[in-house]
Order: sequence, then structure tokens, then C-alpha cells
Amino acid sequence: MFFIVNKYLIPKGFRGLTAYPFVFLKYPKDKNNAVFVNHERIHLRQQLELLILPFFIWYAIEYLVRLLQYNNKNRAYRNISFEREAYSNESDMGYLKKRRFFSFWKYLFQSK
Repeated sequence: MFFIVNKYLIPKGFRGLTAYPFVFLKYPKDKNNAVFVNHERIHLRQQLELLILPFFIWYAIEYLVRLLQYNNKNRAYRNISFEREAYSNESDMGYLKKRRFFSFWKYLFQSK
């Protein structure tokens, strides 16, 4: 994992963005935020499982589906299966050691 700090690369309203093997940060202090870093590590694992490019295609399609479903950008983003897994487990520093392959799948059809 490589950190790149650049506030101009991060969309408004977000603090970071992960594109394997890079984690783009808006604020340098987030490099030391264990919960934030764990959240981004979960995304790195998801990207590897889906061989990177398919992850981003799935992410975009699911975002569009959620946007139609919720008619709200923030709610659509928060309900993407990848984000739900990451947010649900970001505080568990041992999560990636016990995480099963394709764990994001169980968040795909759960209603929130």
C-alpha cells in the first residue's frame, strides 16, 4: 500500500480513494488514522479479489443501481456492498486476518 497525499485528486466530501496499490488521501494525518487505513485496506483486498478493473466496473454499476434505488448520492454510496463491508468492519483491526473470500457478497442483498 502506497499513500499519495493530494487534496485535488479526492472528490468533494471524501477523505480518501483507493486504487490498488495506492491510497490517495486528502489529509496527511489520515496516514496515522488506524480506522481509516483499515477501511482502505479492506478496499485493497476487495480490489485484488476482483482483479482490480472488474472491481471498479462493479462499483460504478452498483452505485448507479443504488442511486436509482435511493435517489440520494450519499445514501447510494453508503449502500454499495464494498462500502458497507468496509464501514461495518473498519474498527476491527483483525478483520482482514479472519475475512473470508468475497465477504462483500453478503452485503449486496442485505437491506439497510
